Amino acid sequence: MTTIKALVEGGKAKPAPPLGPQLSAMKLDVGKVIDAINEKTKDFAGIQVPVEINVNPNTKEFEVKVGTPPVASLIKKELKLEKLAKTPFKVIEKEGGEKEEFTESLSFDQVVKIAKVKMDDLKTTDFKKAVKQVVSTCVSCGVYVENKPPKEIIKEIDEGKWDGKINA
Repeated sequence: MTTIKALVEGGKAKPAPPLGPQLSAMKLDVGKVIDAINEKTKDFAGIQVPVEINVNPNTKEFEVKVGTPPVASLIKKELKLEKLAKTPFKVIEKEGGEKEEFTESLSFDQVVKIAKVKMDDLKTTDFKKAVKQVVSTCVSCGVYVENKPPKEIIKEIDEGKWDGKINA
């Protein structure tokens, strides 16, 4: 069994590199594999999704496994954004002296929703820790939670303030 791993946009995999050449080298029907990937990832439209294609080199049979998108991609989807902050929590001076601050904020419910989607990938069985991992990702993305800095939310989680929503 040979495995090919790739990150594709949900529902929009193409036979271009890196996938096309790898699949061709294995003498697979590239179009058939791409169609299978797109069918399995169509619910993640607009998000980068990890896929794994397991190929039996003798029979040319393949199986497509779809992972869950990275936490940052799920944050972007929840906020309906194209990009997250390049420099978290900093005011950026644009041309002409105009200043811009990235002030996007997730609700705590959105954080919980993301943690539920990613639970199997976060290497913990403790849901509270999974929620904290999602909030920690908000730090590097420059995204606030409940209009507060994510580090403040992490302290509040540790103090039990959000237990009602975490345990719901």
